[in-house]
Amino acid sequence: MVVRFFPFSLFICIKVVQEYERAVIFRLGRLLSGGAKGPGIFFVLPCIEDYTKVDLRTVTFDIPPQEVLTRDSVTVSVDAVVYYRIYNPTVSVANVANAAHSTQLLAQTTLRNVLGTKNLGEILSDRDQISESMQTTLDNATDRWGIKVERVEIKDVRLPIQLQRAMAAEAEAAREARAKVIAAEGEQKASVALKEASEIISTSPAALQLRYLQTLNSISAEKNSTIIFPLPIELMKSFMK
Repeated sequence: MVVRFFPFSLFICIKVVQEYERAVIFRLGRLLSGGAKGPGIFFVLPCIEDYTKVDLRTVTFDIPPQEVLTRDSVTVSVDAVVYYRIYNPTVSVANVANAAHSTQLLAQTTLRNVLGTKNLGEILSDRDQISESMQTTLDNATDRWGIKVERVEIKDVRLPIQLQRAMAAEAEAAREARAKVIAAEGEQKASVALKEASEIISTSPAALQLRYLQTLNSISAEKNSTIIFPLPIELMKSFMK
């Protein structure tokens, strides 16, 4: 029939695939030898041969937010993105019914399994390591499907509102504790400095008088309603005796 209706049959027999595509041909249900065809022109016999186009470009998909129970019994919601490509079109068509859908389901399961073995602190701080672990696991599992998982990235980690408040309170308490420690250290250093200064001033009465006048000068420089009655230091010494 192809010869009889030539050249009109060429419109049915001639197929074209793009540079980034390959065609996997089945003849009477059996995989045609020679591997996938393309890019360019190839011939298909009507009613005898059937073909499937496979895209070789890198494909991305989002993993929906997954509710994960961490190793320290904290429930978090995590989503991620996966980058993969098909490197063997024949295997991706012959070995799995729907390569893209199967990869998405496997990525969701892998995300829950990997994060279930981590603590909350590890999930928040070691995202790169978790992404590499997921990428290796997915790549090994999808290799027999002709799929290469190039990259896995964790997008967001959502914590419960109660846990966010508890972590904020804990961080605030830690900051207040550090501030008190710093203030105590400052007071300790100031007391040591005051002790040394008092020892130096006690050896010179004139130095004490100068310090007294300096204090009066600093108080008078401020605009306040403080009234100061200076008394001679010699008069105070008589009362001290």
